[in-house]
Amino acid sequence: MNNTLTILGCGSAMPTIQNSPSGQLLEMSGKQFLIDCGEGIQITLRRMSQRINRLDHIFISHLHGDHCFGLLGLISTLGMLGRTRDLYIHAQADLQRLMQPLLDYFCQGMEYKVIFDVIRPNKHVVIYEDRTLTVKTIPLKHRVPSCGFLFEEKPKERHIIKEQMDFYNIPLAAIPALKAGEDYLNSDGKLIENERLTTAPNPPFRFAYCSDTAYLEKIVPLIQGVDCLYHESTYTDEHAARAKETQHSTARQAATIAKLANVNQLIIGHFSARIDDHLQFLAEAREVFPNTLLAEERQQYKL
Repeated sequence: MNNTLTILGCGSAMPTIQNSPSGQLLEMSGKQFLIDCGEGIQITLRRMSQRINRLDHIFISHLHGDHCFGLLGLISTLGMLGRTRDLYIHAQADLQRLMQPLLDYFCQGMEYKVIFDVIRPNKHVVIYEDRTLTVKTIPLKHRVPSCGFLFEEKPKERHIIKEQMDFYNIPLAAIPALKAGEDYLNSDGKLIENERLTTAPNPPFRFAYCSDTAYLEKIVPLIQGVDCLYHESTYTDEHAARAKETQHSTARQAATIAKLANVNQLIIGHFSARIDDHLQFLAEAREVFPNTLLAEERQQYKL
């Protein structure tokens, strides 16, 4: 099953003709997760004819408008579309306090519930778990409490070698134990090692989302070796002083984090409206970490 990331918005606080505010749709292990929901995100979803019938969880990194102003409209639209399943929003406690009066006023009579799950952005803890994956917070450094999110598949079962099963006349009832890594003891008392009957599973897929944050090496151990890292790169080297002042990162700093964490792939985004040529971001990042991609709106990346 393919894991994909769709960029719905990759701009920073000021929307531009080129970029909408932050929003991503992550499809992983057959499920859909929305990460941040800036203004206009639902419009991008509609323009892409993107179905979100498997979307049950929304993760909000912090309470700046460019990361959450699109929530109310999306929630209302889902109600008009006849949604009945509960929708979970994982965010800091203040979001429910701010949004509940608006939901009570504008979203009366919806057939589904909006459930707020309070997260603590300064803790690295599991905030979501199901049969196939977990989501953990990644504490970040910004002007307001902020965190990223680490999506991790759980370890998978080993793969059965059918030809070997037939050769050793292994019954089907033994498959669950073999997939779990156990050896097989046949009726003659002979132990057949698991490695003869199975192959190793695919390594669990891991995706990390880090926006917004100042340069922060403390996150490196938390995202070490992830398959894909999305890291904000609001500014280029020319605006490094501005990045420090606003507690954002430059493209070069994002690439440095990717290099230190030995990630497989880096996607940079959250571009400042001050900089029109996004290729500047890409050039500076690739000087440090060559396997860097530029976030582009309405683009889907196979991870």
